[in-house]
Amino acid sequence: MRPDDEVPSFAPQGKGRRPSAKGARPVGKAMPASGPTRVHHPAARKNNSQSAPPPAAARATSGYSHGARATYRASAPQPPLQQGPPPPGGHGGHGGDGGYPSRRDVRASAPPPRAPRRRRRHRPGVIVALILALLLAWPVSLVIWANSRLTRVEALSDAKSTAGTTYLLVGSDSRADGQIADGTEGHRADTIILLHRARNGQTSMISLPRDTLVTIPESGDNKLNASYAWGGAPLLVRTVEGLTGLTVDHYVEIGMGGVVNVVDAVGGVELCLDYDVNDELSELVWTAGCHEADGRTALAFARMRYSDPLGDIGRGARQRQVIGAVVREAATPGTLVNPARQVRLISAGVSSLTVGERTGVIGLGRLGLAFRKAIGDEGLTGTPPIASMGYDAGAIGSVVLLSDAAPEFFERLRTGQLTDADFEGQF
Repeated sequence: MRPDDEVPSFAPQGKGRRPSAKGARPVGKAMPASGPTRVHHPAARKNNSQSAPPPAAARATSGYSHGARATYRASAPQPPLQQGPPPPGGHGGHGGDGGYPSRRDVRASAPPPRAPRRRRRHRPGVIVALILALLLAWPVSLVIWANSRLTRVEALSDAKSTAGTTYLLVGSDSRADGQIADGTEGHRADTIILLHRARNGQTSMISLPRDTLVTIPESGDNKLNASYAWGGAPLLVRTVEGLTGLTVDHYVEIGMGGVVNVVDAVGGVELCLDYDVNDELSELVWTAGCHEADGRTALAFARMRYSDPLGDIGRGARQRQVIGAVVREAATPGTLVNPARQVRLISAGVSSLTVGERTGVIGLGRLGLAFRKAIGDEGLTGTPPIASMGYDAGAIGSVVLLSDAAPEFFERLRTGQLTDADFEGQF
């Protein structure tokens, strides 16, 4: 404690400099002239103590009144107010060291309010681009997937290419897929169709009877399907090229099970026949007229031979009818815009097809378009000119003998010059 006769000096708050003890006076109200003089020298303190007023009177007469103190503090430099949260351990107050900021300071230091968040608006061009990307991604992924499931075979020859595009479609009678369980072994070419798109755009679908007498390379004369039985796809391709003078660009083979699966995948097809049939070998039971056929019925419709008065010629016409019905059904809007139906159809097709080394899903798509054009108003379908349906070829047996006009027919086919007259008078 300070002695009662010693009046304390009041230091300003904050960072202001403390007044020195020598001659220091508070700022503000002036000290009264009659007041005692404060002596700091030790020697003078003793003398002054005798005449000093009591402590209370000294404080009252010294000029350090409450108002003077307030004036002093107001004039002293003050530290800046703290911004933000108080430091740990701070207590009370409205500013200064260790105190909380006032509301006014908090409002002044707070960040300005955020502007309302605007919703992003997508430009129409971005939306259109996204839709186009999705539309392109679907067929691309479908093509890649389908290509990976195709079975391929080395079928094509090294013959010089001819004008236009030529497809050779073969229907095998192999029982390996279990559709027909009659104990027959091996496989033969029951269906042989030549589809040619000439350079001028004319598209023709020609059925080559399997029993046609031909010259098989390195084997001599025999039935056309014997080339397939002896040498598979490569020998059949070379034999057809020798007969027609056309180089095969794409080879496609389908088994009997494939016919059933594809027809069922499109939901069935409508087929027409103008006479009743009850054929035990093909298992076709038919009432004259047009009927909706499922896969197994369509297969029997295409296979039936012995109950047809035209034999192989009539069977060829019914096979072309089945192909045309499948192509038409596959091209309907219900299939084209239905992804599930597309997958079902393509899956059924690629799992049942064997193709040549140059044929992929894109080539099969072009084949479908060529079939569609061939069965349209501008297309041509039929068989080459035939001289005899049951020509006796000695040890070979009964064969289909083409007429002498056959070479010219194939030349007109190659150049796209066929007309309806080329198919008149045929069986």
